[in-house]
Amino acid sequence: MSGLRTENLSVQFGAVKPVDGVSVEIAAGKLTSIIGPNGAGKTSFFNLLTGLYLPTRGKVYFDGNDVTDMPVHQKVRCGLTRTFQILNVFDALTVEENIRVAVQRRHGRSRKLFCAADVHGPVEDEVAEITERIRLPDKRKVRACDLSHGHRRHLEIGLSLATRPKTLLLDEPMSGLGMYESSIMGEFVRELAQSLTVVLVEHHMSVVLSISDTILVLSQGRLLASGTPAEIQANPAVQEAYLGSGRYDLPQERAAHA
Repeated sequence: MSGLRTENLSVQFGAVKPVDGVSVEIAAGKLTSIIGPNGAGKTSFFNLLTGLYLPTRGKVYFDGNDVTDMPVHQKVRCGLTRTFQILNVFDALTVEENIRVAVQRRHGRSRKLFCAADVHGPVEDEVAEITERIRLPDKRKVRACDLSHGHRRHLEIGLSLATRPKTLLLDEPMSGLGMYESSIMGEFVRELAQSLTVVLVEHHMSVVLSISDTILVLSQGRLLASGTPAEIQANPAVQEAYLGSGRYDLPQERAAHA
């Protein structure tokens, strides 16, 4: 499992500092969620971790190595992969074709999408394994444009899994989902965290509190608090800045281990 650490991470655009001196250590093999009000710097922080932004100052370490200035594609090769709020799948392709494109790209065979399956047995085995892992084996022949929004979210995560990440950063995977679909997605994300490190940005607080091992709270670009779901829920500063006066109830099985 791979750990992710930042030291005094900051980025500035003119007079605006969306991320301002954030130092965190994200434990390997755990599910860490990042929350905060709109404009808190969550997506900018993700962009710094994954190389879309270069920091004004500070460092990013992955697997103990300084990857601060490493471009996106190199971070992906090292095992640091992310998804985006906006869905990024190939609508005209089926589920298995989408995944095959991603797998073959990693294998350097991206131009051979429609070769016979027996030509690339290991690729086809991996496509089948990922399709099963994202809970879409019965949808493998369905085009992405014909999937429900929730299933499209699962497919996008499948494309990320095709890069064989050690750490997977998920940017609001429950965006646009209803209560039931969000619950299913939460179960799926928790399942993923059993085999790799997951970092999650999400606004669905009931789901975040029920599935996270650790929660980081950003406010105005700075780290406001970090801790277990129960600790974050009880933190007065977090209540004032984000959660409000209402209380979110933790499921008993998660609360007992918080």
